[in-house]
This record gives sequence, structure tokens and C-alpha cells, in this order.
Amino acid sequence: MIREPVVAGQFYPGRKEDLENMIKNCMDHKYGPGSKSILSDERIFGIICPHAGYVYSGPTACYSYKSISSQNPEIVIIIGPNHFGIGKDVATMVDAQWKTPLGMVQVDSELAKQVSKISKFIKIDEYSHSQDHSLEVQIPMLQKILSSNFQIIPIILRAQHMNIAIDVGNAVSEIAKRKNTIIIASSDFTHYEENSFAHQQDKALIEPILEMDVDRFYQVLREKRVTACGYGAIASVMIACKNLGATKGELLSYATSGDISGNTQSVVGYCAIKFI
Repeated sequence: MIREPVVAGQFYPGRKEDLENMIKNCMDHKYGPGSKSILSDERIFGIICPHAGYVYSGPTACYSYKSISSQNPEIVIIIGPNHFGIGKDVATMVDAQWKTPLGMVQVDSELAKQVSKISKFIKIDEYSHSQDHSLEVQIPMLQKILSSNFQIIPIILRAQHMNIAIDVGNAVSEIAKRKNTIIIASSDFTHYEENSFAHQQDKALIEPILEMDVDRFYQVLREKRVTACGYGAIASVMIACKNLGATKGELLSYATSGDISGNTQSVVGYCAIKFI
């Protein structure tokens, strides 16, 4: 099956040329990392990327993507929240290609089947993936920035409790050992708060992420009521990366929609982190 794009023309341009120009503009934006290429042999196990419209979150997302641009992953595992609450608690899919204005990306069906066997929670269900943008918006960036011909394993979370994140993280780290893999957590941070308060809330949540402390992460989330939508995806990726040998997260960039647009009354927070 072909998973057609659902937010092309909204979250990012629907025409190939416009999309390529926008990604370049995000790179060169004052909140972006710049276009100068980097060559690094640093081992990066995973990244956190925002998933809002490129106009707002693209410059921040480019920091995460630029950090992995010289890696040549065969597999990219993308984990994100299910905003529509449809389908299964946790779902992957098989026998599918994801279409974007930049072309097709194949799902690695064999590994997707394996991860659903290893995990207690991951089911194969294409319906869960039919409406959501959290995984989709990552794919054009990957197509533009990675030089390798990669396949994906999409995993979408309707339920994000800690026990699910542990299960998903453990299952993902098992299959990540089988091929050269990058793991992505797709999440925005604080939603619809005043700008300085959002910065404050997100700073508190970023600390345990950099320490890769999942217990503390969930504690801060609860106590401060931080409205990060993909918290289960972040926790799953922390767990998977730790299992694979990562020892810390490194903050690459943090900004809000208010920093970019100038409207600071009600903002969404965006964060780029790599796990090394």
C-alpha cells in the first residue's frame, strides 16, 4: 500500500521544488544550524525532533537532522504520538511505502514484523497511521538530508505510559542492532503557554532527557504538568539508545514558535537533542 501524505501543503509545501527550498531556508534561518556541511564520525544513536509546521519548527528540526547528515543509516525508526487517538495503543505497519513530494520511502516490513513480535504492545495496524502528522513531517527532512537510501519503521503511540515506553524502547533496541539504524523521537514540547513560561517548563523537562533518566523524566512531566505531546516517544527513544550504548543526550537547539514568529502570548516549544 501507499501511505499518502496527509499534511503536504499544510505543514510543509506540497510541491517538490518549494519543499526543497523550504528545507534549505530552515537550515539557513537565524534559528537554524546553517548549511555548511559537517563531517563527523561521532556515533549518534538517536535524536529528538519537533513535528510542527516547518515554518515554526523546521529550523530547530534541522539541528537534529544536520547532526546525523554524515551517517548512512539503512533503517530509520520513527516513533511519535498519535494525536487523533485512532487505532491501536501502539502500531507499526508493513507492506507499505510512505509518499512525500520528494518521492517514496519503503517500510522495512521484515523488521516491522520482528519488532511487533518482540514487543507486548506493538501491533501491525495501518489505520493508526492514516491521519497523523507526527511521523510524516520527519520523512521529507530525512529524504533531503540523508545521503543514503534508507527504509523506515514507523511506530505511533496512542498510549504513552512508562511501562509502554519501556517495552517499546527495549523492542526497538533489539531490532536496531540488526542493521545500521537511527532512532527518532518525534515530539513538540510545551503547548500554548506564554513564551518565558514555556522556556522554563521545557528546561526542566530537558534536564532528565540529557541525563537519560526516564524515572525522573516522568516525574517532572507529572509534577510540572509539562504538555509535551510525544513524551512516550521521547522515553522510548531514551531507553532504546541507552540499551545500545548511549550515555547522554546533548542539547543542540531549543526555540519556541514565539521566538520565531514574535507572537509570545501562546507558543509551542521545539527541541533538538542527540543521544551519544
